[in-house]
Amino acid sequence: MYSEDDLQYALENTKVIVSPERRIQTFGATSFHFYLVTELMDTTNEIRIRDGRIQADRPQILTAENVAKLTLEGFGEKAQKFAELLRLRHAALLSYGFQIRKDDLSENLVHDSVQAVLDRVTNQVPESLRSTSAVIHGVDEGWEVCLLKFTVEMIQHSASRNIQDFRRKGLL
Repeated sequence: MYSEDDLQYALENTKVIVSPERRIQTFGATSFHFYLVTELMDTTNEIRIRDGRIQADRPQILTAENVAKLTLEGFGEKAQKFAELLRLRHAALLSYGFQIRKDDLSENLVHDSVQAVLDRVTNQVPESLRSTSAVIHGVDEGWEVCLLKFTVEMIQHSASRNIQDFRRKGLL
């Protein structure tokens, strides 16, 4: 079982190196490409690079059944536990029924220093993907928590614009 200390460790050791310029759309689905760089705990200079997509589906209008709901698809037990903690602590943030999906995941192991790999990954993000890409430095054991932390930060950064859009449409 994943303890709260493990969760806290993953959260404290997650750093977004490159953040997408684009924010989560108010009335449509938003897709982000991520590159998550983690160092394996038992070896020196062995780095795992995970890349894939996070899809944030359109927030739903507030209803009784989706209050404080964050639906995760493609995430494991650790991320689900983190989502449950979010529900308990930050219900207002999740009150629009966000649906988050992780897919197109691939992994590569490389042998180099973390900083060298982060620099290389940052420089190799295709120009066409820069506005929707993130480079994240996290921990290997709790990598899905690291990814979910990034996603929640994107929700927070997008919230004020999303609320303005809801108000303009007369939905709030």
